[in-house]
Amino acid sequence: MTPTNSRLALAAFALSASILSAQPALAAVACGSGNFDAWLADLKTDAAAKGISQQAITAGLAGVTLDQSVLNRDRSQKVFTQTFEEFSGRMVPPRMQRGSNMMKQYGSVLSRIEQAYGVPGEVLVAIWGLETDFGVNTGKFATIRSLATLAYDCRRSEQFRAELMDALRIVQRGDLAPADMKGAWAGELGQTQFMPSSWMKYAVDFDGNGKRDLLRNAPDVLASTANYLAGYGWQRGKDWQPGSPNFAVLQQWNKSEVYSKTVAYFATQLAHAP
Repeated sequence: MTPTNSRLALAAFALSASILSAQPALAAVACGSGNFDAWLADLKTDAAAKGISQQAITAGLAGVTLDQSVLNRDRSQKVFTQTFEEFSGRMVPPRMQRGSNMMKQYGSVLSRIEQAYGVPGEVLVAIWGLETDFGVNTGKFATIRSLATLAYDCRRSEQFRAELMDALRIVQRGDLAPADMKGAWAGELGQTQFMPSSWMKYAVDFDGNGKRDLLRNAPDVLASTANYLAGYGWQRGKDWQPGSPNFAVLQQWNKSEVYSKTVAYFATQLAHAP
């Protein structure tokens, strides 16, 4: 090798080494890095690369800060230990009368939803009542802030990062303004508590007003819930008792067998209500 070629080779080696040493600076800011603002700036770049509009990114993430109360709740979750008898006995009787009234009030809507998706109104109203007391208690946490906090935390970072991206897509699509996105501490939204990924996949504009509004619009809430269950294989005309294929679909709504049994029980009570 000539001296000139040798110098060129050494220069090339030095350049490649410098590029390699620079790689960590170009990598994504890690979860839990100690600098939430840097992580958020990196996330904004990632959102834009995924095709989310700058307008949605700016509107959704402006002024977002870490919410320690969300982390505290996430780390202090207790294992669900109530029996079916305890849980259903606490949840169903106080909601029976209102549930029966909702069946009557939304009877024609529920009938059209069943025709469209195959899911009976009793099941939808039971879920509606158990999740948020028919829309009374949807939660007061700022959804995007909660999701950003959980995405930054390293426990389930990728899961919540994906949910945060879908929350921004909800903004981009025009379903909700960021200020209206308030719900449960872990990012669930609306009267039957959809995660943003489920909202993007299953939310429907059932009343045809141009928006999928699961916060304020009961027909959209109920139809979207039916669409979710249908998407997981709900069998039209079949029952929903434990052991049935439709009960397995209810367990896709909530993995807890006690919760799913309570939905099934509540729905059966509503079906027999006068």
